Amino acid sequence: MSSKTIGYARVSTEDQSLALQIQALERLGCEKIFTDHGVSGALHSRQGLDRALVSLRAGDKLVVWRLDRLGRSLSHLVTLLEKLGRRHVRFQSVTENIDTSSAGGRLVFHMMAALAEFERSLISERTRAGMAAARAQGRRMGRQPSLTAAQCHEAQRLMREEHWALAKAAHHFGVHPRTLLRHLRATCVNLVESA
Repeated sequence: MSSKTIGYARVSTEDQSLALQIQALERLGCEKIFTDHGVSGALHSRQGLDRALVSLRAGDKLVVWRLDRLGRSLSHLVTLLEKLGRRHVRFQSVTENIDTSSAGGRLVFHMMAALAEFERSLISERTRAGMAAARAQGRRMGRQPSLTAAQCHEAQRLMREEHWALAKAAHHFGVHPRTLLRHLRATCVNLVESA
């Protein structure tokens, strides 16, 4: 089976035209062109792009007019191009003059991959630094607890003094019995297991 050249074009708003992109892709010999009209490039899954990716086979080439037609974030672009590479699908971006069929195009792609990795590392470092600063200021990280310590003590009192069942106390505080039991174990170390 001979290899195909598949085009992909996208505009993010309904009032934009795909005509210029489609004409350029046709001039480059794209046999089939998939499109997304009025769809953001920030979305990783798009109907036209998904159909284009499914249609590609080893040896085929995916062509776009500009990289941002394929995706907005560098990390998303690199991930997508790596997937194409693993499938032995070539890639070309006309405006940026990137063609993974050539040594220069592969070099540009590897530079993009290195920049995406750098970007991920920076985000990770910033996140860790932000969490450390929040902990240093005494702020609690993660989800808020389902019950406060006062509610746990009140639930324990109701179960001991009023002889409420665990399920009734849990219902009273709007949580699952297992959630209440977990909170009671964490806050009230002297909880009687049979309560």
